Amino acid sequence: MASPESRAPGPEHDGEPRAGFQSRLGPWTSGPLPHDTVGEVAWLFLKLGCTAFGGPAAHIALMRREVVQRRKWVTEAQFVDLLGATNLIPGPNSTEMAIHLGYLRAGWPGLILGGALFILPALLVVLAIAWAYVTYRTLPAVGWLLYGIKPVVIAVVLQALWSLRAAALRSPLLWGVALGTFALELLGVSELLLLFGGALLVLALRALSGRGLRAVLGLSLLLPATAPLAAPLLATTPYSAWTLFLTFLKIGAVLYGGGYVLLAFLRGDFVERLGWLSEQQLLDAVAVGQFTPGPLFTTATFVGYLVGGVWGGLVATLGIFLPSFIFVALTNPFIPRLRAFGPTAALLDGVNAAALGLMAAVTVELARAALVDAISAVVALAALLVLLRTNVNSVWLILGGGLVGVATRLALG
Repeated sequence: MASPESRAPGPEHDGEPRAGFQSRLGPWTSGPLPHDTVGEVAWLFLKLGCTAFGGPAAHIALMRREVVQRRKWVTEAQFVDLLGATNLIPGPNSTEMAIHLGYLRAGWPGLILGGALFILPALLVVLAIAWAYVTYRTLPAVGWLLYGIKPVVIAVVLQALWSLRAAALRSPLLWGVALGTFALELLGVSELLLLFGGALLVLALRALSGRGLRAVLGLSLLLPATAPLAAPLLATTPYSAWTLFLTFLKIGAVLYGGGYVLLAFLRGDFVERLGWLSEQQLLDAVAVGQFTPGPLFTTATFVGYLVGGVWGGLVATLGIFLPSFIFVALTNPFIPRLRAFGPTAALLDGVNAAALGLMAAVTVELARAALVDAISAVVALAALLVLLRTNVNSVWLILGGGLVGVATRLALG
């Protein structure tokens, strides 16, 4: 039997699309819904959950390679629009991309399975690491693997940036937004301000009427409107699973900007306000989230285990990811309409350009840590050349990078 990966991207289903599919996605569909799409979604995102190292930028690059290039579930432009939509809502971008793509491919079962199976491997791995951490008070030794994997991750992100530029940067204005975002991100400007600023700048410059300018003013109110949600929900310090769930639910509902912003939220809530973690435990939790596959937000799983055992880890994971499923379910049906409506199309163009600028800045930061010597630089360059010239699955390059890391460390003693 053919594996899900070997199937053609769009086999016919009795010559007609399944009921409800065309009406739900409108112009997003290019043909009939294939057989066994739920199985395809489950297999793909379970695999990505097991192999997607390197943070959101690398995860999105891997997803693009799988769903745009290899399987052709969506076009390049549709993928970029989804990326822009994830940047407009709080939560982990790569997980929200998995939820979006699962929904587009297989409806509501795909929405749930795409996100849940992308999260599951990291959840299990982090729980195991947390158990070892609590039991032996030490983190697993993973440096020898990451030495070889990180350069490949840099190559994957660079290849994605190179390919996405054509769909996202279609004018000098959008190039300017991307380059400006890149520079300001490296200077430490808030990711949230850069994303919304890029969107509003493009909208403002394209606005030719009073209505367009009023839209700019109205949309500028969205950011301060979320401020009350960021206020502490709780004021008690004794541990309870309910307190843990609500705290992570709040974080998942308001957090923009990725892992570094997550660190600030975790410190404010769990170190300073609740007093459940020490500074060192917090840093260890963030480290675990960075070197495990899948979403970085499984840092919450580690924190939950430290304060509440296995049940605490599960409760924390549910709390931080639940808002993403809700936000995607609410926004996904409107994405094609947003693209068709002039002002919101301008917003998406601005967010897309700013998102690429942020991805480029993240790549620079990752490269500083990944390319530490001549060997790692050669691994990155070789992987990039392979990705640009072939359609090889990135998973094999990541595994190969890990083997190079192991071999190098063993050779050096």
